[in-house]
Amino acid sequence: MGMDFSVLAPEIVVLTGAVTALLAGSFSPRNKQWISRLIAALAVAVGAGFAVAGTLGEPETVFTGTFAVDTATGVARAIICVATLLVISLGGRELTGTSRESETYSLMLLSALGAMVMSGTSDVLVLAVGYLLASIPLYALIGMGRSPHAAEAALKTYLLGAFFGIALMLGVAVLYALAGGSTYEELSTELTGAPAAAIAVGLVGVLAGLAFKAGAVPGHFWIPDAAQGAGITAATFLTTVPKVGAFIAAYRLLSSMPDTVNWPLLIGLLSAASMTIGNFAAYFQTDVRRLLGWSTVSQAGYLLIPVAVAGQSALALPSLLFYLAAYAASNVGAFAVVAATGRHEVEDYRGLIRTAPWLAGALLISLLSLVGTPPTAVFVGKLTTFTAGWDGGLTWLVVLAALNTVASLFYYLRWIAPAFARDPAAPRPRVASDEASSTRGWAASTAVVAGAVALTLGLFAGLFWPWLEGSLAH
Repeated sequence: MGMDFSVLAPEIVVLTGAVTALLAGSFSPRNKQWISRLIAALAVAVGAGFAVAGTLGEPETVFTGTFAVDTATGVARAIICVATLLVISLGGRELTGTSRESETYSLMLLSALGAMVMSGTSDVLVLAVGYLLASIPLYALIGMGRSPHAAEAALKTYLLGAFFGIALMLGVAVLYALAGGSTYEELSTELTGAPAAAIAVGLVGVLAGLAFKAGAVPGHFWIPDAAQGAGITAATFLTTVPKVGAFIAAYRLLSSMPDTVNWPLLIGLLSAASMTIGNFAAYFQTDVRRLLGWSTVSQAGYLLIPVAVAGQSALALPSLLFYLAAYAASNVGAFAVVAATGRHEVEDYRGLIRTAPWLAGALLISLLSLVGTPPTAVFVGKLTTFTAGWDGGLTWLVVLAALNTVASLFYYLRWIAPAFARDPAAPRPRVASDEASSTRGWAASTAVVAGAVALTLGLFAGLFWPWLEGSLAH
C-alpha cells in the first residue's frame, strides 16, 4: 500500500528488542542473562534516538489517519524509552541471576511498546490495542515475585484491568457506532450531531480505561498494592511508563470531542479526587513503596489539569509533556534509592546521609521534585500546568491543586527527615555489601542520574521550554 514504516522506527526497534531479549535469554545460561539485559537496554536507547529524530520532521498523520507522527508523539516516545532504560538499570540488583530475568526485560519492553502506541494513536480501535499491549505484560510483571503480596497485587490488578478494559472497549464501540468511523478526525466531525448522552457514555467508558492505566481515580485502587507487592523493578516501571501513554492518549482523544459534552468538568473532578485521595492516603503510610504508590495517584491528579483544558490553553500540551518527563525522572530516582538501599520502612532510612550521602542527596532531590519545590523539574511542570488550568478557566481546580501541593509536603518530609537525621537508627545492613556491590551500584548510579536529570530539567527549563512550545505550535 506504499506505507512508510520508517515512521514507526522506535516501535519497531523496541518490539525487535523484546523478542530478541526473550530468545537470547532462552538459549543462555543463567549466569549470562546479562546478554538479554544488554539487548533490552540497547533497544530502548536506540528507540529514544529515533524518537528524538522524529520530533524534527513535519507533523503528519500516517496509516490512513490512525497514527500521529508529531512532536508530542516523539517526546512521549523519548520519555518512555529513557524511563524504561533507567528501570532496566536499577533492576540489576534484583534481577541478576534470577530464573525470569530475560522474561522481565521482554515484558517491560512490550508494555513500553503499548504505551508508545497509545501516545501516538489517532484511532480509538488502535487505542484499545495499545491499552491491551500496555496492560497484559503488567499482570505478569507484578506476579513475577511469586510472594503472597505479589500474588494478591497481581490478582487485584488483573481484575481491575479486565473490568476497566471492558469499559474502554465498550466506550470505543459506542463512539465508533455514533461516528461511523474510528479515527479522531471522524469523531470530531461526525459526533457533533449525535445525542450528548450517548457520547457521554462512550467517552466515560474510554476514560475509565485510561484512568486505570494512568493510576487516576476511579482506576487507582491497584497502584499502592502493586507498588508494595511487586518487585522494585516492576513497581518502578508500572508507576512510571504506562502513565505517559495514558495521559497523551487522553489528551488527543478529548481534543477531538465536541463541546456538547461537558468533559472538562468531568476531568476536573477526576483530577481533584485523584490528588486529594492520593495525598491523604499517603499520610499514613510507613512502607515507602506504598507511599510512592499513593504519590503516583496524587501526581495523576496534577497531570490531569492540562488534560482538562485540552484545546483551551496553548500551554496545555507542552506543560503536560514537560510534567511527564519531570515526573518520570523524579519517580524513578526515588524508587532507585529504595532499590539501592533495600530499605522499605520510613524509619529504616534514619541516618542515610551518614552512610550513603549520594543516595541521600538523590532522595532529597527526587522527593522535593515530586512536591514541586524549586528549582526541580516538577516545580516547572506544576507551574506551567497550573497556569494552563488557570488560562482554561479551571480556577477552582488550580487553587485545590496548590493546597494539595502544600499538604503533600508533610508525607514527603516524613521520609526526608529521618534520612538526614544525625542520630542513626538501630544497625542496618550496609548499602553495598561485598557480594552485591556491583548490582547495588547500578541502582545507586541510577538514583544519582535520575536525580541529576530532575534537577537539570528544572534549572535549564528555560532552554527546553521555548523549543517544546514552538514545536507544538506548528
